Amino acid sequence: MQHSAAAAYGRTTQATVQPRDLEAHLLMKSASQLQTIYDNWDDLQETLNDALLYNRRLWAVFLDAVTAEDSPLPKPVAQNVANLGFFVFNHTLKIQMKPEAAKLRSLISINKEIAAGLRGVDEDDASIESAETQPPSAA
Repeated sequence: MQHSAAAAYGRTTQATVQPRDLEAHLLMKSASQLQTIYDNWDDLQETLNDALLYNRRLWAVFLDAVTAEDSPLPKPVAQNVANLGFFVFNHTLKIQMKPEAAKLRSLISINKEIAAGLRGVDEDDASIESAETQPPSAA
């Protein structure tokens, strides 16, 4: 019974959450996964490919959205996001070819910075831990 109530809450939250809040939440979730691997490299390195795949898929969706003809973003902003997406893809390939914990820092930073921008807060105020434990608030 509790499981179905929790699932219903999750569906309602996803249906009522603002797109920017959802995007920020997903970026922070990915940053959190990558940060956890970075912090526990020796123990969690085997989870790296799954975390990179999640991040790459997330950025593929962003790239698709910003390059669409009907994108509401101004062209310079869309171009900047697209450039970040291409960097994320290329950097991800470099990490996969030669895995090193230090290489994760740029992906973590990009995700945190973009999430903070979507939320309209400073990056220092954006908490990775809250991304894992709290759903985005419905506005």
